[in-house]
Order: sequence, then structure tokens, then C-alpha cells
Amino acid sequence: MIGRLFRKPEAPKPADGRAAVAALLVRVARTDGEYAAEEKAVIQKVLTRRYGSADMLSDGEDLEHSAGDTVHLTKAIKDEIAHDDRMEYLQDLWRVVLADETRDFEEDGFMRLASNLLGMADRDSARARQAVQAEAG
Repeated sequence: MIGRLFRKPEAPKPADGRAAVAALLVRVARTDGEYAAEEKAVIQKVLTRRYGSADMLSDGEDLEHSAGDTVHLTKAIKDEIAHDDRMEYLQDLWRVVLADETRDFEEDGFMRLASNLLGMADRDSARARQAVQAEAG
């Protein structure tokens, strides 16, 4: 019993890249305090397109809830996804942000943070957002 008190806490188990992608999509959706149905639908579409299954959504929600910080999630993504392929992930994050047709300062701030943590520049995030907006027309 006393030994447990002085033992170092176990480090959280690192997420795999796919689960981290799902969790990061959920995190950006929840950033503004609202987890809208439109955002969930976009996340399911992204997960189906990328991984062939929307079933990862509930795992992503669980991981997002338990992951202490965004660094943990972005590190798992960076470990598995080449730098050149990350622009597509920024676009997916922007698809979620723009799904409910509103954008606020919390989401913009989160996107700056996520872009930076993924090793991407602010201009890359701006280009990703512009590409998604052009898709929507």
C-alpha cells in the first residue's frame, strides 16, 4: 500500500496514429464547447474515407476524453504520418471546424496550436482552410 503511494505514476499508453487522428478530430469539434451533429457527421466521413470505418468515432471520443493534452495526440500522428502527408490531415481538421458553418477564436487558436504541433506552419493551415472552403463552394 505505502509502496503505491511513492511509485511513479504510469505514463499514459501512447495512442496509435489512427486513434490519435480520430481523437484530434473530436477535440477540434469540442473546442468551442459544442459537439454538433454536423461535426460528428464530418468526422465519420473522414474516418470512413481514411480508414474504411466510422466505428473509430467512439474510440476517438474516449481517447480525446482521456488524453491529457494535445501534444500526446499530435506526437502519435507525427510518429506515423510523414510530414508531406500532414496537409491532408490539416484539411480534415478544417472540415470539422467549418462543418457547423461557424468559426470562433477557440477553434482558430486550436488550429494554430495543432498545426504547430504537427510541424506545419500557419500558412499551411491557411492553405488547408482555403482548400476546404473552395471545396464547399
